[in-house]
Amino acid sequence: MADQHLSVPSPRDGTRPPWYARTATTVGRPAVLTATLIMSMPGEYKVAKLAGWSDPWAYGMPFALSAYAGIAAVVAATRPKGARGRISAQLGAAFAIVLALAAQVVAHLVQTGHMNGNQAWLIAITSMVPPAVLAHLLHLAATPTPVATSVASTDTPVVERVVAPTAPAPAAVPPMPEQAPPPPAIEPTPAPAPIRYRDHRCTAIRPLYNSGARPGTAAMRDALIAAGHGRVGDSTIRGTIRAEIEEHEPHLAALPSAVGRTA
Repeated sequence: MADQHLSVPSPRDGTRPPWYARTATTVGRPAVLTATLIMSMPGEYKVAKLAGWSDPWAYGMPFALSAYAGIAAVVAATRPKGARGRISAQLGAAFAIVLALAAQVVAHLVQTGHMNGNQAWLIAITSMVPPAVLAHLLHLAATPTPVATSVASTDTPVVERVVAPTAPAPAAVPPMPEQAPPPPAIEPTPAPAPIRYRDHRCTAIRPLYNSGARPGTAAMRDALIAAGHGRVGDSTIRGTIRAEIEEHEPHLAALPSAVGRTA
């Protein structure tokens, strides 16, 4: 699946990477992120100094460029398709990455003597970076994000719908023997159609509703991990998996929340 953690076993073949591969994935990503931010800071600091910023204000330029590029890229990737602000987030992410790349190129060209840093256009563009970044981040924060739609799965499991037993109808008083009609034939109640989930992870969450309460995020996360699906993001658990379950059975959304209940 798209949001499956790289260090968990695959639900298809049951294999699991060795411990050193999982450790490299878990530790390596934050280490690479930290290293790249540290390597980008001198160049972006140099560009801020060329534009006229003095210490300590020039140290804010790495956060306005590299950190902003990372934030904008994450926001653009997590906006669901068709959501309001998705195009703005994508354009902002592309603009932020271009700015961060250009800052590194300009800083090294100036430092190695291939470019004159005392140019009006360079100073003007650099001066516009902080307010432009601030405006776009506030725009992304103020744009509401709708619940993401679930993605169809190739292996769709079949789950039997649970139907509460109904009370029998009261027996009717029979008429007089000479007027009694033949008893009507009792038609069997047709079995409900099985539910076919688009996301097969719903089968690990649906049994939690059988307790008569709407499960919380922590309980659903533990159920997914126990079922071998790995650690799934909270927004995916609530907005994708639980939303599809309650789409098929709307009465489950009205159940009381299991969070905070006592035994």
